[in-house]
Amino acid sequence: MFSGIDEVDWASLRYADGSAQDLPGLLRALASADPAERGSALDGMYGAVHHRGDVHDAALACVPFLLSLAVREEVPDRAGVVELLVSIGDPGGDGGELAARARAALRARAEVFVRLAADTDSGVRRVVPGALVRFLDGPARVLALLRERILVERDDRVLTALAEALGLFVRRYGHAAPARPSRRRRFRRGVDHGAEAVRLLEALSGPPYGPALRLAALGQLAGCAPERLPSDLVPVAVGLLRERSGRRAATGCACGGPGPETLAGRLRRLRPSDEEGSRLLRTLHAGLGSRVADRAELLCGQLTSPDPLDRCNGVWMAAGFVREWRDGHERPVALIGAQLGSAEDRLHDAAVTVLAEFQALAAPAADRLHALVTSRPEYRTRHGERGTPALGGALKALAAAGDARAVPVLAEVLAGPVVPHELGRVVPHLGRAAAPLAPALRRRLARVPLDGACVHEQAVPLLSALGALGDVPSLPSVLRLLRGMPQRTRGRDAVMDAALRALGAFGGGAREAIPDLRALLGGSAAVAAAEALWQVSGDADAVVPTLLREAAGPGRDRRRRAAAVLARLGPAARPALPVLRRMAGSGDPADRAAAACAVWRTTGEPDEVLPVLRALWTGHPHTRPEIAGCAAALGPGGAPLHDLLRAELTSPRRHRADLAGSRALHEDLVLLRLCGQALEGGG
Repeated sequence: MFSGIDEVDWASLRYADGSAQDLPGLLRALASADPAERGSALDGMYGAVHHRGDVHDAALACVPFLLSLAVREEVPDRAGVVELLVSIGDPGGDGGELAARARAALRARAEVFVRLAADTDSGVRRVVPGALVRFLDGPARVLALLRERILVERDDRVLTALAEALGLFVRRYGHAAPARPSRRRRFRRGVDHGAEAVRLLEALSGPPYGPALRLAALGQLAGCAPERLPSDLVPVAVGLLRERSGRRAATGCACGGPGPETLAGRLRRLRPSDEEGSRLLRTLHAGLGSRVADRAELLCGQLTSPDPLDRCNGVWMAAGFVREWRDGHERPVALIGAQLGSAEDRLHDAAVTVLAEFQALAAPAADRLHALVTSRPEYRTRHGERGTPALGGALKALAAAGDARAVPVLAEVLAGPVVPHELGRVVPHLGRAAAPLAPALRRRLARVPLDGACVHEQAVPLLSALGALGDVPSLPSVLRLLRGMPQRTRGRDAVMDAALRALGAFGGGAREAIPDLRALLGGSAAVAAAEALWQVSGDADAVVPTLLREAAGPGRDRRRRAAAVLARLGPAARPALPVLRRMAGSGDPADRAAAACAVWRTTGEPDEVLPVLRALWTGHPHTRPEIAGCAAALGPGGAPLHDLLRAELTSPRRHRADLAGSRALHEDLVLLRLCGQALEGGG
């Protein structure tokens, strides 16, 4: 296996962390009898030769030894070695010259994968089909091998991998006539083979094959040949999902037992325990793409399955669906709410986590959330990271949905002995309905220790909540923090910023703070202090010099925020126009958007900045909320941008669907609100 390994000059080769001289040890450890040592070595190999998708020159030297390991039956975990080889040869994207050389090396030795296609280890057989499509030359031979393996294979997981390889084959070789006649002869054979692969997938998607294989084939057809899908796709897919679930042997609690109520315990319960089912349905959803109605119907089928594992997978897929698409979520969200009564902890936790992310879109589940937090007080708070108290997911979701029924429950939590610091973060979602909470929030803010280790965690949410409520009676407590925090307090800048925002929200009711705000105009909080001073006093002349200095300064965030504040000053910001025009002309797109909006609102003339704003709207979607906010602030004057706003409101896809997690949804909800306000204000 390792013949010649010591003759390689490993020290001269490089990988992500430097010299590759430790790779011989990792390669040998892949053949270890100790499972822990093998696992650690495989992790190390990924980090060394394929770090973050980059292929390094050390990978080329490893390929012959990895291939030798893959064919030795006495080596355990050979499937992991084959997967590593596939990732080296197909890292995603172009990968550069080294990736091309790695692919060439694997193509030159592709007969190894032909041999492994009939290996005695089903795990190896499961990862080989993709390698055959990627590295073996000759589409006719590849397709013949896949067809042969389908005929003789009996392992369901290997069969689904073969269906996935057929889909990859179609995407590689195509299945329709090419557009340019001059190239028709050159590609005809490849196109014919692709069409044959599609026919194979169609055959695999129907009887007498099992439900998992049929689902896999449907998912591949959706991605590579959607025109060949059955007209009754969703009912068929839901039926297959339920048939597959019915065949799965019961092994104790379907969604995980009641583990410890800790962060680690909750994370374990949130992991899908039906990886294959999750992958099959994810592939089908991805293939359906913009067929929103079909995907919503499919989600409803998943969320009403008798099997809690199917419902748990459906909850997570519904989250991805709502993050990407603006329509079709009402019934799936209501069905997620129906999972709140589940006895399976994994399913319950998945539902509350997703609903808390949905904010206002969780409204169809609000009745279920309210029933849960009123009937089960233990769900109002939980133990967070490091044992600190955290707001329960169901209560957080109810409040984030803007449902006023959360207010009495939050009041009970505030009256209790232990109050989660994050409670204040959900109050702004409730608007004026949360006004009854102000006295309790105010009292808690007054008790925050000025030099405490947790002053940041305690004070910032409370300040945000009281600012959102415009609670002028809390002014003494806000000033106490602003004046009394020691300079070295951890998180002091964030507390200062939150306090200044709260003072600005109090407006003229915070005039007592004017001397404090003036004193801060020369420090690191200058922009926030200037913004608050203008909101409190209305004295634009007092803040323009500070904002002008910051807009021309080196700090990107401060520069952008200064431009946004100058925009709100309107004509009073005219002394800053030269700086704002330079800022709008070049540099970071977010800076340009903020500055262009400020120029428009200062001059009242859109002509000079409209080309900039339109180009940014199209080319840099993350600037759209800033631009829509500008149009909303201008009222009827924002009409030159209304065509963009109308088009945005009719678009089915969220504007930042590329973002991970809840940010995509949050930013899109803000954008839609601003577009609606702008168009309403424009008549």
